[in-house]
Amino acid sequence: MANSPKVAGKEAREKLGWWHANRFLILRRFSQFAVLAMFLTGPLFNVWILRGNYSGSLLLDTVPLSDPLITAESLVTGHIPSFTTLLGAAIIIAFYALVGSKVFCGWCCPLNVVTDSAAWLRRKLGFRQTAKLPRSLRYWLLAVILVGSAASGTLLWEWINPVATLGRELIFGFGAGLWLIATIFLFDLFVAEHGWCGHLCPIGATHGVIGAKGLMRIKVIDRARCDNCMDCYNVCPEAQVLRAPLHGKKEESLLVLSKDCISCGRCIDVCAEKVFKFSTRFDHSGE
Repeated sequence: MANSPKVAGKEAREKLGWWHANRFLILRRFSQFAVLAMFLTGPLFNVWILRGNYSGSLLLDTVPLSDPLITAESLVTGHIPSFTTLLGAAIIIAFYALVGSKVFCGWCCPLNVVTDSAAWLRRKLGFRQTAKLPRSLRYWLLAVILVGSAASGTLLWEWINPVATLGRELIFGFGAGLWLIATIFLFDLFVAEHGWCGHLCPIGATHGVIGAKGLMRIKVIDRARCDNCMDCYNVCPEAQVLRAPLHGKKEESLLVLSKDCISCGRCIDVCAEKVFKFSTRFDHSGE
């Protein structure tokens, strides 16, 4: 443990102001809690904006929304989901494929608040040691889940799905599932930095594949502006995606094109030199 851990974003707050250094974090929290609020208006006020849960729901009792991973599990078991479920999965896939890389993970997933909190506490306590886990592990886990579902004829992932579990806990009240969420928090805090989202989550892996060619991208405006403070690397849950755009060769793109980027914008927030911005995958200015 370091005695005086570096506070990522401190220079940005001093130079650009508190709002500028936290604006995308605040907007993400607003988005995440807004989704949760849309689920809660039904049970609390009998106004059903989203009826269901994070695995499957109806928007305004009309538009179906289905988790693509659960739908894929159903298909590989040989069970053909209802037309409504298939349509819901198609809507989700089309939306996130168009918008950008893993936008669900950064802007909608309730578990992101838990893992971000663990990462923040790690930085606060100065924990630097972390288990070395391959980031490809989540894609292998995704494959295992689909093969296991096909072999067992069951929705294998739904026995432990922490995203659905946290959603149910928040919507219907805390119960035994809280232990699973606490385990993920402690795993990220003590074992592996950004361990769950960055190395294990098969839902994130699914959305990485879906949004691999999405429109919205983080872009390095000018590599020469970077003063190597490393704040962006410290806060990014997928820090490896920044290396090529920020410190790559001249011919390498300034766009963060990796499917692992969660489009969270924290690199933009904490950069005092304004190196990054949100753009589109078609923005090749400066290259």
